[in-house]
Amino acid sequence: MDIGAKIYVAGHRGMVGSAIVRRLQTEGAGNLVLRSRQELDLTRQADVEAFFATERPEYVFLAAAKVGGIHANSTYPADFIRENLAIQTHVIHSAYATGCRKLLFLGSSCIYPRDCAQPIKEEYLLTGPLEKTNEAYAVAKIAGIQMCQAYRKQYGFDAVCAMPTNLYGPGDNFDLETSHVLPALIRKFHDAVNSGSQTVTLWGTGTPRREFLHVDDLADAALFLMRGYSEAGIVNIGSGTDVSIHELAAMIVSLAGYGGRVGYDSSKPDGTPRKLLDNSRIQSLGWQPRIALGQGIASTLDWYAQHARVAES
Repeated sequence: MDIGAKIYVAGHRGMVGSAIVRRLQTEGAGNLVLRSRQELDLTRQADVEAFFATERPEYVFLAAAKVGGIHANSTYPADFIRENLAIQTHVIHSAYATGCRKLLFLGSSCIYPRDCAQPIKEEYLLTGPLEKTNEAYAVAKIAGIQMCQAYRKQYGFDAVCAMPTNLYGPGDNFDLETSHVLPALIRKFHDAVNSGSQTVTLWGTGTPRREFLHVDDLADAALFLMRGYSEAGIVNIGSGTDVSIHELAAMIVSLAGYGGRVGYDSSKPDGTPRKLLDNSRIQSLGWQPRIALGQGIASTLDWYAQHARVAES
């Protein structure tokens, strides 16, 4: 990838997009094309086509998506499938149509079957039923993968697909109605410490196991793939280790300094029992994550605490 070329990061204000922008800037990228949702609504086909016709970026990182945790996915499935299908369809086609040299599509580990063998290999895609709580989102992301592969096959378009595990870090969504599990736990325990609450109740049983990757590691992997990978096959990006929700909560309890009781509401859904990606493909290409989970949680907790204070002042 020519770091001096025109590069468009779709979704640059989100956690993933902003991390990719930071990573590109450290590499000296000086010709970034960035648009907020207010400036460019990616669900509107005509607006996306006009943007690409005018700007004609040479490289595209497609990090824009509607994302959320179990509650949000279960409550708003129509929004998740409609918005994600629209965003990726418009961006992928317009990038190809205006001569983009390469596009990186970011999917999600939720594309894999609910009960597939662990760790999850890329070839397990479409080998079994999906997790019902995020099926609409997963189907949209699978369609994005298929679209990239179809455009490569029919048109020779260099579109590559990366499947990150559960991501966290600065800029995450900490809204308890729509967030993923790790930022939700950070907020719950941080707020409990500040309010003096002696009980925090978590969804589910605490037994599901999840893998987590710091968003700065994901950004590093995205740039790595954009520079050195040009194949149809999807590529997993993860940390290589997982923890139970109970273990994750214990880590955050310790780092936040919470001394109260932690309870679990087993009437709430757990989601997929376990999701651990097999990272051997990207490791064989020469990439490894750098940020340990404890280190990443500590820095994210600090980030949330600082921004919570700003929001309250």
